[in-house]
Formats: sequence, C-alpha cells, structure tokens
Amino acid sequence: MRRYLSLLFLMGPFFLMGPFAAWNLGAQESEPPAGPASGPGAEPEEAPLLKLPEVVVTATRSANATWRLPYGSYSLSEERLRVRQSPRSLPEALEETPGVSVQKTGSGLESPYLRGFTGFRTLLLIDGIRLNNAVFREGPNQYWGTVDPLAINRIETVLGPSSLLYGSDAIGGTVNALTLEEFPSGLHPGAHYRYASAEQSHTARAEVRGLQGPVGYAGGFTWRDFGDLIGGRHIGEQENTDFHALSGDAKVSWQVAPQLRLTAAQQSFDQDDAPRTHITRDGISFHGTSIGTDRKRDFDQERYLTYGRAEWTPKAEWLESASLTLSHHLQKEVEDRVRSNFRRTRQGFDDHAIGIQLAAITPSPLGRWTYGAEYTFDYIDSFRKDYSASGALASVSPRGPVADEAQYGLLGAFIQDDFAPFEWVEVVAGGRYNFSHVKAAGEDIDPDLSDSQTFADLDENFEALVGSGRVIFHPLPWLSPYAGVSQGFRAPNLSDLTRFDVARSGEVEIPATDLDPERFVSYEGGLHFHGASWHANASYYYTDIEDMIVLSRTGQTIDGLPAVTRDNVGDGYLQGAEVEVAWEFFRGAAAGGFGLFGGFSWVEGKVKNFNQNGILDLNTIDKNPPTQFLFGLRWQDPQRLGWVEATYRVVLRQDHLSPADKNDTQRIPPGGTPGYELVGLRGGWRVFERFNLFAGIENLTDRDYRAHGSGVNGPGTNFVGGVDFRW
Repeated sequence: MRRYLSLLFLMGPFFLMGPFAAWNLGAQESEPPAGPASGPGAEPEEAPLLKLPEVVVTATRSANATWRLPYGSYSLSEERLRVRQSPRSLPEALEETPGVSVQKTGSGLESPYLRGFTGFRTLLLIDGIRLNNAVFREGPNQYWGTVDPLAINRIETVLGPSSLLYGSDAIGGTVNALTLEEFPSGLHPGAHYRYASAEQSHTARAEVRGLQGPVGYAGGFTWRDFGDLIGGRHIGEQENTDFHALSGDAKVSWQVAPQLRLTAAQQSFDQDDAPRTHITRDGISFHGTSIGTDRKRDFDQERYLTYGRAEWTPKAEWLESASLTLSHHLQKEVEDRVRSNFRRTRQGFDDHAIGIQLAAITPSPLGRWTYGAEYTFDYIDSFRKDYSASGALASVSPRGPVADEAQYGLLGAFIQDDFAPFEWVEVVAGGRYNFSHVKAAGEDIDPDLSDSQTFADLDENFEALVGSGRVIFHPLPWLSPYAGVSQGFRAPNLSDLTRFDVARSGEVEIPATDLDPERFVSYEGGLHFHGASWHANASYYYTDIEDMIVLSRTGQTIDGLPAVTRDNVGDGYLQGAEVEVAWEFFRGAAAGGFGLFGGFSWVEGKVKNFNQNGILDLNTIDKNPPTQFLFGLRWQDPQRLGWVEATYRVVLRQDHLSPADKNDTQRIPPGGTPGYELVGLRGGWRVFERFNLFAGIENLTDRDYRAHGSGVNGPGTNFVGGVDFRW
C-alpha cells in the first residue's frame, strides 16, 4: 500500500496539471521573494528588529520565503548565532525553535529532539552534506555538537519527514548548517570572544574572510575551554563536567564565469575528554535519581569534512541550475571507561564516508522540477582494548562498538515538482527511490570469538519508494494555510545491526542482524500569518509509525548488566502542535522599537515495545519531550545600535514515561522530570560597523533544573558576555 502511495505522489503533478495545463501554459510563474544577497562580493543586510519570515533553501532545495512553504521551517542568522543568542553549541542554538527541545547527556554531549525524535531519526546537513553516517546511535548522542556554530552563516530547520529530498533518517526533521557564502571585498580579519560564568567557559575565535577578484574566501580557528558546570542555588558545582575543544574551517569560492562557480571547503573538530558524568561516581542525585559507579566515562570526538562543489546556473529554458558535489567525511570516536573495580576499556571507531551528489532544477510549463541522485559509502574501522585493574593489557577484541571492517552504501534518486495550478495555490509533490546495502563478516560482528555463539555474515539490501504531497493556499495577502502528507523512511544502519556496547543507562546492547526498515507517514496542517511588522505560524501533525526498531531486554546478563537487543515491533503514532509569533507593536523616532515574540510546542506519542514484565504493549515513546512555552519582549534603539531582550521560558513536568525511561534512573527522577521556569535578559551594542558587544544573564532566579532525559543539570545564574569584531 505504501509503495502505491509513493507512486501516487510521484505521478500526482501530471494528474493535477492535466485539467489546468491549458490555463497555465501562457502564464508567467511568480518569482519567489528576493532573499539575502549571497555569493562573492555580497554585503550582509542590516537585521530587522524582529526575525521576520526569512528565505529557506532546505525545504524544497530552492530559495523561498518561509510563509510560502507548506512546511514548518525556521532560520537562524549569523548575527543570531554570534551576538543575539550566542549559544555555546549548535544544539543549544535550536533551543528557542518551536518543535525542538535539547537533551544533555553531559556538559559536552547534547542532542536536539525534533518533533519527538532524536539521534539517527533526525538529519543534520552541512552545506547539504550528511553528517549522519552508518554508525549514528539511536537516542541522544553527541554528534551534532561537533559543528562549530561560529563557522555557520545560517541554520535552517525543516520539521517533519524530508525523506523525499534527503533520504534515510530525515524523520523528525532536517537541519542544514550553511557555511559562509557572503564575502566582503578586500581582506577582513576578525575575532570573537565569549565568556560564561556558570559554564566557567572561554570561547575564542580568530578568522578571516574576503574577496580578491573572482575568488572569495573565509576561514578560522575556534578554541573552547569549559570548566565544571555550576548548577542552580542548591546544586552548585557539578564535578567532572569539564572539557575542551578545538575546531577549524576554510572555504574558497571561485566565480570562474558568470554561470559557473567552484567551491572547496574543509572543516575539522577535535573535542577531548567530554564526560558522561551521570554514569560515574561524580554524578549528582536530582529529585531521587541514582548515581553511577564508573570512575571515568569520557569521549574523544573528531570530525573532518572535505568537499568540492561545482554549481552551474545557465538559467536556460531547459535548465535553471545544476550542481555536482564530491565529499569525504571522517568521524572518529574514542570512549575511555574505567569501572568501579579499576578495569579499563578503550574502544571506538573511524567512519570514512565518501559521497557524491548530483542535483538540478528545470523550469517547465508543468512546474519547477527539482531532481537528482546521491550516493554515500561508509567504511568502518572499529576497535576495543581491555585492561586489568593494574593497567596491563588484558585483551584485544576483534571489534569495537560496531562491527569492524563493515561497509554501508546508501543510494537515492529523487524528483519533485513545484507548480501552481492557480495563482493562489501552490503544490509540491514528488517521490524518491532509496537503496542501501550493508556488508560485514560474521567474525567482525561477533564480540567474543571464544564463546559458543556465532554470527553469520551480514550481506543485506534495503529499499523503499517514498513520496510527499503538500499544498499551500494564498487566499488573502496575510494568510497562507497549508496541508500535506509525507512518507519517511529509515534503513537499519550498522549501529542497529551490529552494535555491542553499553546502551541507555545500565544496559548492554547486543547485535541484531535481521532487521527491516522503519516507515513513517506524517500528516500535517498549518497556518502562516504574515504582515509588514508581524508574523505567526501554527501547525498540527500526526505521524503514523510502522516497524520502528526498539530495544527490548533479552533476559541475559553481560558483565553484570541486563542485555538488550533490537526488533521491528514499534508500531504506533506521534502527534504534536507548534506555534510561533513575532509582532513589532511600536516604533518611535525617540523611543525606538518594541516587539513581542514567543513559541509553543507540544508532542505526545506511543509505540509498541516491551514493558518491564517483558510484555509487548503500547507505551509512551522514549524521552517524550515536555510541553514548553517561550515568551519574549524585545527593544531596539532608534539608531539600531543597541538592543535588549527579556525571555521567559516555561517547561512543564514530564511524567509520561516509557519502560526504558523508568529504568533510566540515573537521568530521569522517579515519577518524571520536574518542570521549571527560566528568566533571561540579554542585550548588545554596536560600537561601530562590525564591532559588537553583547552580554546577558541566563536563569536569573538561579533555578535548579534538568532538561528531560539529561545526565547533568542546567547552569544556574549564568553571566554571558563577549565581543564580535571584524575589521
């Protein structure tokens, strides 16, 4: 049935255009609103008082204003990332986005939930290139934190399934971190510094950007040092929460000809000794949570991305644009664990992901066609070494957390049509073919070759055809309702199929080599309201879940911990609602401008999994995000040099727990995570062009709180201040 639904999405434009084609063949297609200038030589525009609807590329692979898109989509600017919000990480940059909540396993281990999903059911792109790879874990993981927000020009978030354009993993939403595309003429060095008191942190960046003839360039280095995190008034300093990181980036863009642009970019990230504190003896008890027993559980994380891209924009009748991208993405992880008896384990992996993407856009009387193909190949090097309490090497495993020398290929081909049967109606519909192949030898899957249990060679293919159909109406100049249905697809990756590692809190996951793909169908309806000084968005969605892969206990015990494995039993649903508003209600020559902004998100879901008695039943999804509200008041001076924002964030208690949540006693208090309220104040002043001072106070009331599912408490009263300077 789902295959036929996908074909219907793919053929839908032809059927719908049939009766309307004669009315539209001679009509001029309306151009999307002009977006921010980009490309070599472009100068950034002055930011408005309020974040009015911006241009987003990720939703349809073409630039379009958010209010013209049949999606819930949001954009964060470079100014927001550096000065206005000044988050310490990319996940924290998303905290004020409706439909997003951020879990923090550790001080340097953060993971955003998008519409109730996280981990490998959300997709992160960097300039359109997948950060997700074949070893991404389920649930909260630290990989999104390996992207430096100070190296990003804009973050685009599209909520809901985006599997049509981006393939596997794009279930809860897709986030695209876009690096700098605006290169000012000449040579422009710059510097950035951020200090935070409760984080006991220092962040410093040195960079350069500029334009010499047809060649634009940008790059920099960012250094971070975080001390032990200071919690609220009763928690105080949380030991073993410190870490440090170093990252670098470089990008060169050459306008070879008016219609041809070549880009080369490189990113590196190195984070050392980021602790998973809650599982160690340094964890703290919060409203009855238990404390771990390990003496140490630290992660070293490295990531290297190199890519080259050719973009051709002939703007001919038969071809508007085309691009070819070649990339290599290397992720390296090392986990260093010392148990209570001083036994030590060092394990990790290197994932080499080689990718190629080809995409094009063709205008036609039947709409604007976007199509392409992409292929990513992952090769894994996985290791594990165990040491005795005396420090002597005890054993070398044939594999680490995932199968050694495993291979994973992911292929996709897509086509999408964006057309307007009437001036006040726009339709976006299309389909995608997905194919993935996984290969691993049985001896590389087996974590212990000396026991009686053996594993057969893994050589499996997974394929799916998915589709999406969405429509948006413009009945009034200020109102744009939309609706749609989109299929999502996620093929089992190597973490699903071959993982042997500590899972969640206090469990050991063993390989499950006979899994099938997960499938999702999401139905969504929403309203965009937009005016000259205000905008609002409201949406409701319902996602049908089929064959979701969930963990269940096997009854075995490994190293004193219960063993769990995976199975495709997670049928269920997820539903939610989101609201965002912004209104500039006053602007005066003497008093400046005043505006209100806010947001709301609610999500609730249930899937079948095994409860504490081993019975398959419909239960709350793992770490169901709590309902949350955001209220804000903003002022900007008449000359637009200074600004002040006051925020009030409310997160309600979450006591709807899955069986796994109830077992996760180190992170989730018995009976659920208490709600909390956070009051903040922040502001800034532009001393002169490209020289900004910023400061703020977070958690003014010094509240003790913990984001649901987190292993550490949030910071107490936190003074944040710094400078952003470009010559």
